[in-house]
Amino acid sequence: MSIAMAPDAEGRLAAIAGAFLADPEVSRGKLFSAWGLKVRGKIFAMVTRGRLVVKLPRARVDSLVAQGLGDRFDPGHGRLMKEWLSLRGHEPDWRALMAEAKDFVAGAANAGSSGEG
Repeated sequence: MSIAMAPDAEGRLAAIAGAFLADPEVSRGKLFSAWGLKVRGKIFAMVTRGRLVVKLPRARVDSLVAQGLGDRFDPGHGRLMKEWLSLRGHEPDWRALMAEAKDFVAGAANAGSSGEG
């Protein structure tokens, strides 16, 4: 566990992760030095810098950013990721957004997406 991660965010993800890990296509993994959940080998949700980060369609990320619920994710090199949302708080519902992210990434994995973001 990284010192930079807020234990409450990581603990909350861990508590929710159990339901997702019951799916045989879901596993734990790392991306950008953060642990998260993968579907078919691709990360769909993680906690970094104390915030939940999920991979969603660009239009969905744009909408959530416009509503003030999060920011486009910056992995630390100044390039904002268009399909990654870093949530500002506990709303909207983490479990629902993670399910949405899982479905999006699983669909992209089926379509052979590059995963670029």
